[in-house]
Amino acid sequence: MFEDAELGHSVDKATYDARVPALRSELLDAQFMLKDARAFPVVLLVGGVEGGGRGETVNALTSWLDPRHVEVNGMGDPSDEELERPRMWRFWRALPPKGKIGIFFGSWYTAPILQASLAKGKVRWAKLDRRIDEIVRFERMLEEEGALVLKFWFHLAKGAQRKRIRELKKDPLTRWRVTGIDEDYFKKYDRFREVSERTLRHTSTALAPWLVVEGVDRRYRELFVAEELLRAVKARLEAPKAARPTPARPSDAPEVDARRTLLSELKLTKKLPKPRYEKDLEKWQGHLALLTRHRRFRDRSVVIVFEGNDAAGKGGTIRRVTSAVDARFVRVVPIAAPTDEEKAHPYLWRFWRQLPRKGYITIFDRSWYGRVLVERVEGYCTPYDWERAYGEINDFEEEVSNNGVVMAKFWLAISKTEQLRRFKEREQVSFKTFKITEEDWRNRKKWDAYSDAVCDMVARTSSAKVPWTLVEANDKYHARIKVLKTLCERLDAALD
Repeated sequence: MFEDAELGHSVDKATYDARVPALRSELLDAQFMLKDARAFPVVLLVGGVEGGGRGETVNALTSWLDPRHVEVNGMGDPSDEELERPRMWRFWRALPPKGKIGIFFGSWYTAPILQASLAKGKVRWAKLDRRIDEIVRFERMLEEEGALVLKFWFHLAKGAQRKRIRELKKDPLTRWRVTGIDEDYFKKYDRFREVSERTLRHTSTALAPWLVVEGVDRRYRELFVAEELLRAVKARLEAPKAARPTPARPSDAPEVDARRTLLSELKLTKKLPKPRYEKDLEKWQGHLALLTRHRRFRDRSVVIVFEGNDAAGKGGTIRRVTSAVDARFVRVVPIAAPTDEEKAHPYLWRFWRQLPRKGYITIFDRSWYGRVLVERVEGYCTPYDWERAYGEINDFEEEVSNNGVVMAKFWLAISKTEQLRRFKEREQVSFKTFKITEEDWRNRKKWDAYSDAVCDMVARTSSAKVPWTLVEANDKYHARIKVLKTLCERLDAALD
């Protein structure tokens, strides 16, 4: 994949000077067309060997573009705050919105490549391959969300890198640019190359291929990157919008009422007498309070997802959870329709940003599952988009749980009859009228469609690490205790 020529391509000064003015003008035109269209973001990754000219090229590129619409992310070592989140969190947050260019100087490739290259002993290829597979799926999600992903790898042959390090060290004005880390990297050059080649080969895809930049000549690499960026942006802007395929769905499925489902098998008649409820409430709230004060809890965080039928009692159940723990360390995130800013990013972006630090709890009142529930049923997204969402949600939750986050997901289920009773009660009680809207009544008319979507959701996103808990919620006392007890059991297992 990498050429070993010591010199490589070069561009003379006259050619460079003649090309740059027109190129800068074309880049600015394309950038403003991108901004005005707001149809997609550009995610530009810059990687490669030390001394390959990455920094100089990024500086040149940003000086040719309008800096107001370019976001440069220098991804060095993660901060303490970033270390307390999933490893992809800092990249998730930094993704550019539609209409902007986001440059990642260091990216989600940096850590796995360096860890494999600098590790003592043999390379753990299986571990690297797992990370590569996760990256491929993540980039596929970005592409499906419309992002234009461009990946540049700056390469220097071993001799050229040795020469560049010597030249930098020789000049007092540039000596500071060569660190001990740079020299350590050079000592590991052969392994770094082997790891990099394997990574690039397996992550160069049709929609996000790697472009290898020969790093010897400054003028050549600057023109190469700028022209490839220009070509890609113009091609995407001019390309007709491709139609999404229609996923295959069973055409002969029986009517919902005529088949047994996860929801139809729930025993919604379960009840808990008030005296027993009050006793159990004190027991499980106390247990939850002690668990969140445990010394090991400082190395964990908790994400709780509440979904359910309208009027199923999510709000009351959430209050019983939050009242059991220190209010300084718990936050409830109510999810409504996305804002314009959120619509300009991947649909998971607004949830990525809300993940808690270690020692904290975040409760989502509605969640990312809206993509496969309300957006599916109401037609707010295409069948292709909600079908692919199952896999993307599973990847996201696996990344979160692998980072030590305890995730608990609850579906609060009530019967259609009980929902009607609660709706009417809300209309008649003055301090509850704000809870009932026209949308609630409209959703009720699609009860069967929502039930179908819930069954698909649970079947396709419940895993051993992050299972769904179905809660019989016709009786609010029973529902609240089941949630508290389940949450305590999950935390007990995690802290054991």
